[in-house]
Amino acid sequence: MFSIHRQDFGTDFTFGVATAAFQIEGGQRDGRGPSIWDSFSRTPGNVHNGDTGAEACNHYELWPQDLDLIRDGGFDAYRFSFAWPRLIPGGTGAVNQAGLDFYDRLIDGMLERGIKPYATLYHWDLPSPLQDKGGWMNRDIANWFADYAVLIAQKFGDRLEATATINEPWCVAFLSHFLGIHAPGYRDLRAAARAMHHVLFAHGTAIDALRANGAKNLGIVLNLEKSEPASDSEEDKQAANVGDAIFNRWYLGGVLKGEYPTELTGPLAAYLPDGYEEDMAVVSRPLDWLGINYYTRGLYKSAPDQPVFPIAQVKGDLEKTDIGWEIYPQGLTDLLVRVSRDYTKLPLYVTENGMAEVEGDSDPRRAKYYEDHLKAVLSAREQGADVRGYFAWSLLDNYEWAEGYNKRFGLVHVDYQTQQRTPKSSYRAFQGMLHNSR
Repeated sequence: MFSIHRQDFGTDFTFGVATAAFQIEGGQRDGRGPSIWDSFSRTPGNVHNGDTGAEACNHYELWPQDLDLIRDGGFDAYRFSFAWPRLIPGGTGAVNQAGLDFYDRLIDGMLERGIKPYATLYHWDLPSPLQDKGGWMNRDIANWFADYAVLIAQKFGDRLEATATINEPWCVAFLSHFLGIHAPGYRDLRAAARAMHHVLFAHGTAIDALRANGAKNLGIVLNLEKSEPASDSEEDKQAANVGDAIFNRWYLGGVLKGEYPTELTGPLAAYLPDGYEEDMAVVSRPLDWLGINYYTRGLYKSAPDQPVFPIAQVKGDLEKTDIGWEIYPQGLTDLLVRVSRDYTKLPLYVTENGMAEVEGDSDPRRAKYYEDHLKAVLSAREQGADVRGYFAWSLLDNYEWAEGYNKRFGLVHVDYQTQQRTPKSSYRAFQGMLHNSR
């Protein structure tokens, strides 16, 4: 059980759980089109054990029991994502009625259970036909994404508590187009630079489209790290500054201030889209809230031999999760305070936070992780950060992208052979804190 209480957060604080469509839905039928993760995962060497999301947690059929788990855990809200290829199989054009029907059932099921729907338009499953046209490297994606946003607003907007455009644009752009670790798997500087801008430009066009069609309570979800130097040397401090620019300030500055860090615009000048500066007013459209996903810190050292970005990440000496990420609750406090002090007075939500752990239905380390990070949120609030909610990642063990089914983040254990759900002790800790004081 947690030593903290729901009342410590005030009466209006939102507690929720988060998932993503490709990671849990399965159901690759009923008119759903192909996504970049379907082909990426089926390409040998890209994903642990060659795992795919074809079945995942079969949330497509088992969603009623998953929503029951959210309700019975005492959670207020469910952060889920729409699957673009399930709704518009070609990315543009014809709409799949079966996809509309599925999300109608899912959203209505939340409302029937008293769960607030927090939706994300894009959590990495780009329709493959759009990748054929260049995907996030093509400026036209801003129009494709805006049209998709119109559909969401018109069909579901009146039932959504909040809507985010993009989940983790650093992953969409840099991780997937420069490091090549996620779909579409590019390792190309020009591809990365264009994706880094277009993903934020598309965010802005989607905000315009959503607002024009009556959608309310709009935001974006950024993944942030606490970027720190590996030593006290000036070289390592500068390396941490560049790492911070790549991971944090490109997206914070672009979305909230309409400016990119000069540490990056210089090295990327030859690769960024011509005239990108003219898009910055769209990139920085006013928002109603900001989501922050936090897992760990980045520890940097100078690496002069590296091209473009003369930095390297090193492993720290803190306790680590099963995926190798350091456990660093102080980093969450520091980031929340920094964002509220230096970037925006918007309400902040911790939209993802959690850890991979090897366990069955007993996960005491995860329960401690959550408690320590909830305390970090309280500390940030005491220092003036306007944090309004916290979403645990994740409700279920699921398809963990390039890690396949090898890493488990869930509050609820999933037997992938039988699809049996078994709440873990971390779920019971939340339930004990939340259920009796909703």
